[in-house]
Amino acid sequence: MRYLRDILLVVVVATLLTLLTVWQATISERPVPVDLPLLVVLSAGVSLPLLARRVLPLTAAGVSAAVALIDMAHLHRWEAMLVTMGVFSAAVYHRPRNPGLVLAVSALWTIGVAMLITGQLPILTNMLIAGIAPVATGYALRLHRERAEQRLRLQRAETERVMAEERAWLARNVHDSVGHYLTAIRLQSSATGRVAGDATAKRALDTISELSQSALGEVRDLMRTLNEPTGTQSGVADLERLAAQMTSPGRRIGVHHTGAGGALPPTVDQTAYRVVQEALTNVARHSDATEVAVYLRQDNRYLRIEVLDNGGCAVHMPEVEGQGIRGMRERVRRLDGTLSVGPTETGGWRVWAELPKERTGW
Repeated sequence: MRYLRDILLVVVVATLLTLLTVWQATISERPVPVDLPLLVVLSAGVSLPLLARRVLPLTAAGVSAAVALIDMAHLHRWEAMLVTMGVFSAAVYHRPRNPGLVLAVSALWTIGVAMLITGQLPILTNMLIAGIAPVATGYALRLHRERAEQRLRLQRAETERVMAEERAWLARNVHDSVGHYLTAIRLQSSATGRVAGDATAKRALDTISELSQSALGEVRDLMRTLNEPTGTQSGVADLERLAAQMTSPGRRIGVHHTGAGGALPPTVDQTAYRVVQEALTNVARHSDATEVAVYLRQDNRYLRIEVLDNGGCAVHMPEVEGQGIRGMRERVRRLDGTLSVGPTETGGWRVWAELPKERTGW
C-alpha cells in the first residue's frame, strides 16, 4: 500500500511540473522550450527519486539534484528546484546518521544551480534558503518523530508498570486472605483426621485436606501468574532490544555482559529485565543523562546488575521513592536479593541489584 502511495506521489508531482511549465508558456505567449515528450521525461526524472527516499535517501537526493540541473539548463523552471529540495528534506528525515553529508551535497547543488542560472556564486541568503532550509526542516521533523516515539515508549512502559503493580497487589491480597484460610483448613482437617475414630469421618477429613492442598497450590500458581505481565516473558536476552528502544538522539544506552554461569532461572531472568527496564524508564523520565551503561555480571551463584548514568543528581530521581522503585525492591526481595538506588560520588545515578540464582520457595 505504501508503494502505491509513493507511485501516486511521483505521478502527481511529475504531472504538476509538466502542466505548470505548459501553463506558464501559454500565459507568457511563448512556446515550450522543449518538446512535450522531453518535458515529461525531465519532470519524471526529477520526481522518480522520491520512490527511493526511504531506502536510499542520499542517493535519491543526488539523482534528483543531477536531473534538476539538467532540467534547469533546458527550462530554467524553479518548480524542479522545489521538488529536489523536498527530496533533500526527506533524505535527512530517513537518514539517521551524518546529516552533515546531506547538507554538504545540498549546498553544492545550490551553488551549481546558481552558477548555471546566473554564472556566479549565490549570495549567502540564497544558499541558506535553497541549501540549508530543506535539510534543517527534514532534521527537525525527524527529531520530532523520534521524541514522539520516545514518549510513546515511556507511556507504554508506565502502563506496563502500573498493570504489574496492580497484579502484584491482587496477588498479595489473594495470598494473604485465601491462602491463609486454605492453609488453616488443611491443618485443622489433618489434625482432626488423625484423632477421629470413625472411618467415614476420617475419609471426609482426608478429602478436605487434599482439596485444600490442591486449592492452595492453585492459589500459588495464580499468584505467580499475576506477579508477571501476561504474554511472552522478557528476560536478559531482550535487554539489547530494550536499550535500542530507549535510546534517543540525546541519550545513548549500552548493555555489557560479563561472566558465565549457565542459563538463568526464569524468575531471575524476568526480574533482571524488569529491574533494568524500570531503571532506564526512571532515567528517561527524571534525568538529563546522555550516557547510560547497563552491566550484567553473572557467576555460578549470583546475577549482579548495575545501571549507571552521567546525569546530574540535582535533576534526577525524586527524593521520595515512587511506585517504580518500590516495585523493583519488591521483585528483588521476593528472590532474597538486595537492591540499592541512589546518586554516585562523581555525579549521576546508580541502580545496583544482586539476585541469587537459587530459587526460593514459599
